[in-house]
Amino acid sequence: MRLRLPEERPTEPPTGYKIAHPVLSHDGTRAGFTGVSLGGALPYGVLADASCVYGLGHRAPHRRCDCGFHCVHDRTAAEALLCTAEHRAAVLLEVTVLGRYLRFELGFRYARQRVRTATVGPCGCGAVAVALADAGWGRPGWLSLAPSCAGCLRGRTSVSLAGFARLAGEGLRVVAGKGAAVASAEALGVPELAAEAALLQARLDWFQSQLARLGERGPGGERQG
Repeated sequence: MRLRLPEERPTEPPTGYKIAHPVLSHDGTRAGFTGVSLGGALPYGVLADASCVYGLGHRAPHRRCDCGFHCVHDRTAAEALLCTAEHRAAVLLEVTVLGRYLRFELGFRYARQRVRTATVGPCGCGAVAVALADAGWGRPGWLSLAPSCAGCLRGRTSVSLAGFARLAGEGLRVVAGKGAAVASAEALGVPELAAEAALLQARLDWFQSQLARLGERGPGGERQG
């Protein structure tokens, strides 16, 4: 006898969490995501159907294959994946599990999904990201993007978080996660401004002392006297 797995009939589609790399088409007209493991070579949109990455003719997910979209039940478990070096620039996705799915201990393997929210981590410098910029690698026809603050864009191809959501379509929300806040002069009080001024003065005094020492040695590096 062949063991039959129990069938679920939920009143509403399950929710899951996963990580992915945001991508931008080479002509800048489309945005989507690419997986971090098995399906990394196949970019997908906000609303997408899974297919077998091995090119087999069966529908995904197949019980005797590992094809299909993957996600975990717990948001914290997905966030933990962002700790590894190769996944630091990935974003956290909240997805709706659609169509056929197989449930396992940690999550789902399923046929169709809708990405509801993408949470973008901090820039590489630690500041809150305001854009997604060229990460320096990609797939044929697609640029991989990484979180970036305004100060680190430096002319790279980039798109704002709102712009990425607009290009991706289907009601996607893109939000900035936690990062080091960059304080503006308007947000600083008198004590903070006084501390900043003291720090700048100390740096200026140090530079002046170095210039004085260079002046004493003369242009040829010999001490004048």
